[in-house]
Parts: sequence; structure tokens; C-alpha cells
Amino acid sequence: MSDTGLFTVHQVGSKYYFEIAKTTLNREILVVSRVSGYVKNLSFGGAGMETRPEQVIRWQLFGDKVLLRSVSYNSVASEELPVYHSVRNNNFEPIIMSFDLAAYTPDSSAVVFEVSALFTSDVPMIGPLDDDQKKNFGIGSLDGKRSIIVSTKAFPGNVEVRHILTFSGTKLPDNAVTNTLSVEMNQSFILLPEKPMVPRLNDERVGYFSIRQTDYGSPAQKADQKTYITRWRLVPKDPVAYARGELVEPIKPIVYYVDPATPAQWRPFIKKGIEDWQVAFEAAGFKNAILAKDPPTKEEDPDWSPEDVRYSVVRYITTDIQNAVGPHVHDPRTGEILESDILWYHNVMNLLRNWYFIQTAGYNPAAQRPKFDDALMGELIRFVAAHEVGHTLGLPHNMGASSAYPVDSLRSPTFTRSMGTAPSIMDYARFNYIAQPGDGPVNMMPGIGIYDKWAIDYGYRYYPDITTSAAEKQILHEAVNKHAGNPLYRYGPQRGNPFDPGSQTEDLGDDSMRASELGIQNLKRIVQNLLQWSKVPGEDYDELSELYGQVLGQFNRYIGHVTTNIGGVTEWRKTNDQEGVIFEPVPVEKQRRALAFINQQVFQTPDWLIVPAIAQRIQASGSMDQISKLQKGALDRVFAADRLTRMIEAESTLGSKAFSLEELFQRVQDEILREPTARKSSDPYRRRLQKAYVDKLLALWKDESVPQDASALAYAYLKKAQIHLGKGSAVPDAVSRSHYQELNHSISAAMKTE
Repeated sequence: MSDTGLFTVHQVGSKYYFEIAKTTLNREILVVSRVSGYVKNLSFGGAGMETRPEQVIRWQLFGDKVLLRSVSYNSVASEELPVYHSVRNNNFEPIIMSFDLAAYTPDSSAVVFEVSALFTSDVPMIGPLDDDQKKNFGIGSLDGKRSIIVSTKAFPGNVEVRHILTFSGTKLPDNAVTNTLSVEMNQSFILLPEKPMVPRLNDERVGYFSIRQTDYGSPAQKADQKTYITRWRLVPKDPVAYARGELVEPIKPIVYYVDPATPAQWRPFIKKGIEDWQVAFEAAGFKNAILAKDPPTKEEDPDWSPEDVRYSVVRYITTDIQNAVGPHVHDPRTGEILESDILWYHNVMNLLRNWYFIQTAGYNPAAQRPKFDDALMGELIRFVAAHEVGHTLGLPHNMGASSAYPVDSLRSPTFTRSMGTAPSIMDYARFNYIAQPGDGPVNMMPGIGIYDKWAIDYGYRYYPDITTSAAEKQILHEAVNKHAGNPLYRYGPQRGNPFDPGSQTEDLGDDSMRASELGIQNLKRIVQNLLQWSKVPGEDYDELSELYGQVLGQFNRYIGHVTTNIGGVTEWRKTNDQEGVIFEPVPVEKQRRALAFINQQVFQTPDWLIVPAIAQRIQASGSMDQISKLQKGALDRVFAADRLTRMIEAESTLGSKAFSLEELFQRVQDEILREPTARKSSDPYRRRLQKAYVDKLLALWKDESVPQDASALAYAYLKKAQIHLGKGSAVPDAVSRSHYQELNHSISAAMKTE
């Protein structure tokens, strides 16, 4: 059995052969390795997720062998320059595997060799597991007898190989009783363009996924680091009309096909989400630049396949994963995006239900139910589809966008209808948790915003007669400078542990404290009505339990948003021809307001979360643990080592103008130990918090990774805590009295061991 395409693939019994034309040998080919068979808990995302970075290879004939060689584009130089030969010699291409030449074709125009071993061996370059996974899952050897090639498909621009690798293991993510892990993989071999696209330089003030190369052919007197954005190749059909400022269709538009497995009621909304980006491409001078289509039927085109690299597809995946993912495949030489398959997981609808309920049900009747109507769910799907398409266009998350809008503006129907909830749909702005009952018909989600249009203009505007990235550098720089300092055009990268309160996930508005206060008001309304709003006649209380957990999670997000202001630093991305600093400490009064919020909303027991009517329907016990977890988490955040370090550094340079570490310790201790200080009893919630606080001080004092000044203050405040706890030793309540005495003893015992 044979299949002809980029390579001709032959199956002879259980053996597989590649037939590669000599004209294709030495051509650069991209290899993309993905999991194709879902194994629960193996990795986030499941089927369709890449297991290795995309890599470039070439097939090379060497005597009676065909070599598979890995090509790196980390270091480059123009072939026309003498230094090119040095770059090649110092980046020698490793041989990944060698294959015996089986035959030539009758006209000697192609070579034939068996490739079975490439797909039934554990080859690190294309394998399913990294070293950490192998260690965590107790993976032993690969069993070649249970590792097989499942199928092959050849298309004009790519070849797809699906295969199963079977490992033995002792701590497996699923089906552990078998001691066997079988992972189905899909390998894509994609021919890179013969004429590479002119790469476009990255500007850190505009967010794009990018590739980085060291250019040894640069005139710079150093190993010059160049960063290029990833983008599709768009060229206007009529360059003359384009130059006149007319909207012109591209020669080859970006087309997404919607998986026919997608439920019929959601397809129109996914298509709308795709084509919502047309307005952004119009800002770059293109019309109909991005299109959504249904795939042809078998009768219309029997050869059409979603695995053909010529087609980008929104794939519908039926797992319990609550997500959608927008990856893309790009040319590592230039950043040109070649194709993209968006992974759309069925259960993303539950995630959307939870987000929309928790963030808007406090004022939005349409959200006050456990199941939304199709029209509403469709609009939520459209929102996520547009967000994921943004990733496939080259745009990363822009967490700095939402902080451009004043908090009060997000309560205005007029403002939100015209501006959405953020200047970019690529922010995690989600839904409008700030609006309140009586505000009127506010917009509840972002759309393609001002920043998105600008970012697409930066990445996709066509400049005729440009043959090198250096030739357009000044044009792009001047274009970005036009919007310098305007918060609507601000790009803020996503960080796992943010230090910039204006660049955070899941937040809205320019003031975390005010926004979170309004968000909590909505959460309080939800909690008061949660029994009714989560009710499904005849069902159990699973919905109530899930949505109450979502309330806790949303409250925890607000705590995180506010805490970032303490010791926070705002980042203003600039080039050296712009005035002002890049890193600016958050104003002192704003930091004080943030700590006051934590003291009031978190360290003072949030008793609005304690609802017996809910707790008695979802758990035998645990309410106290839930509150304690929130408070302990807040303590960990407030006293995180990196935050304390930033505060110390700010105080060393700004002096009395900085929010001091001493004030932080003092204000927290005044709140948490106010009962023993006033010789009053504590309730169980406060006692847990007080113990957690003393434990935190002890940890800060003993942990060598904590800055020395913070460790010294922790020691001092442990001493002060003993004085306060001593005052509470005479309270009549036996439990509180014993509690204060125990904490005092814990401190004394710890100090005696030093």
C-alpha cells in the first residue's frame, strides 16, 4: 500500500518505507510532535498538545545510508557572508538516526528506506515524555514489541505518521494497575517554504510570540541577538490600491475550517469569533483577511483532510478538560505561521458557565441559573473563540490591557458598549465583575479592542519593496512611538508571580482595591442567593458545591490582585529615546490601601462566606478549613520573599517615601493580634489565623532564603507578639486563654533552641 505526497509512504506488511525525491533531500522540514491519544493526567491539554519544541530536520543521502539530521536556527548568518562558513562549522548538525538505503526508484530520482525504527523506538527528539515525566511516572524501558505504527498519510506539503509507544512504569497517571503506559503520538513532517518570508523584528512594547536568533552576519560589533515575531504571510492582491489606502484582499487569506464534529448550535458562534478579527486586519489595510468555513463534504472533496497542512481547523475534542488552546506552527527561520489547529474542548462550556456566573450573576439575571440558554452560551463561546484565534495570529496574552480603564467606567453602559471591558481581547479580562445592580445594560466582556487592532497593524501591515527586516525597523519604531505612554496601547506580559499590579490575570480596571471591593459586593449577593440560583429540580447538590467553590476561588483572585500592590512595581516598557523610568514603585498610599483591604476583607473573618444553609448541604465539615486556607494564603502572599526584597530595595533608595517593611509588619500584627492586645477572647476562626501568623513569623525568622532585614523584623515582632499574647493570658474564656499561652510557649520554645 502506498500514499503519495511530500514523501511517498509505502507499507509492506508491518514495515514502513519513505520514498523521498532527491530534490527533496536536504530541504528543510519542520517536525511537530503531538499527543494524539488522550491519556488522563499525562499532561495538561491532552490530545493535540505538542510534547516537544518544533524542530527542523533534513534528510541527507550519505553513501548507502540516509541520515536524519537536526538543523538549528539559533545561530545564523547570510550565506553571502564569509562568516556563514564559521556559523555552519560551529553549529554542526547532529545525526538523529541513520537508515540503510533499501533502493532507488527505477529512474533513480528518489531514494527508498525503511523508517519503522524511528517510530517504534524512544527517540528523544520526537518522544512523548520528558525526563521529569519519566521520573514522576516511574517509567522504565520502552517495549518495542508493543510499540507500533498505526497509520500514515501523505499530502502535498506534509506527511503524517501516527504511532503508539508503550512503556513500563510504576507510578502511572492512569490505569496504574497495568504497569503499562501507551501513548499515541502524531508526527508531522512539514516542508518549509523554499523562499523564506522576510522576518519582522519584535518590539517589546507590542506583544507577539517570537523567535530569537544570534545573527553573526550583523554589522553590530558583537553576537547580535535578533528577535522576530510570528505572523502569517499576507500580501495584498492589488499593491497599488493598498498603497493608496484602500482595503485590499490578500492573495492568500487566513482560513479556518470548523470541525464537522462540532455541535451544530455552536458552529455559527465559533465562526463569528474567527471573523471578529476582520476589523483588526482592516486596520492593517486588508479586507476579508481571515475567514471561517465549513469543510467540504466527502462528495465535494474526497481528499480533504484536517491533517493536510494546507488547512487550519478548529478541532472539537470530547474530554473533560475545561479549556481551549490556540497554538500555531511556524517557520523557525522567519517566524512565518504555516498553519494552526485550535483545540476546542467540549467541557470549556462548564468553565464559561462558572466564570460568567461568578463574575456577573450578582447583577445579571441571565446568569442567575445553573444552565444558560443557547444564545448566551453561544456568545461566551464566540468570546473564547476570538481569544484563541488571537493566539494563532501570533498574539500572546496582554495582561496589561485591562488596567487602562478606570474602574467607574466599567459601570457605564455607554463606555462599555463602545470600549468593552478591556482594550484587548487577549487580556484575561473575562467578564465584568465590577458592574452593580442599577448600573443599566453594561457590556460584560471584551471584544476586539483598540490594542488588538494596533497589534495586528504592527504585525501585518504590508510594506512594499522591503527585502530585509532591518529596512523596516525605523518605520516600525516610529509607528510604536506614536502611541508611547498611552495606556490603551500598553502591553503587559503574563507572569506566574506578577510584581506589576497593572499587569495581572483575571483582573479589571485601574485600581485593584476598588475593583475588588465591588467584586466582593457581587459575591455577597451570589452567596445569599446561591441555593436558589444553583437549583436543578430532582438533582443533588453538586452544582451548589461547585459554584460555592467558584465563589471561594474568585474571592482568592481578588486577594491576589490587591496583594500585588504591596511592594509592587509598575513596568512601563520603553526604548531609550523615551523619557522616564521603566520600573516605578507603586505609590505608598496605594500600598497602604492594599494592606488595609487585606486586613479588613481577609484577616477580619469574612463571615459572609459562612452560610450554614450551604455548608450543611455540601459537606459534613470543612468550612473553617476553607476560611483558614484563604487567610493562610494571604499571609504567604503578603510576606513572600520577593515582595519583601522589593520593599527593602525601595526603602533603600526612596527612604521615607517608600512603604516600609516595619509598617507592613506593624499593621498586620495590630490587626491579627488585636484580641489578646485588648485582653479579649478570640473565636475559632481568629485563633486559627493567629496561630498561622505566629507560624509565619517563625518561618520568616528561620528561613535562610528570606531577606536578612525581614528575618530581623520577624524576630522583633515575635518578641512583640509575646507581649501582646501575655496580655491575653488572663481572659476568662479558657480556650482563648490556653490558645494565647500555647502561642507564647511556641515562640519561647523556638527561641530557646537558637
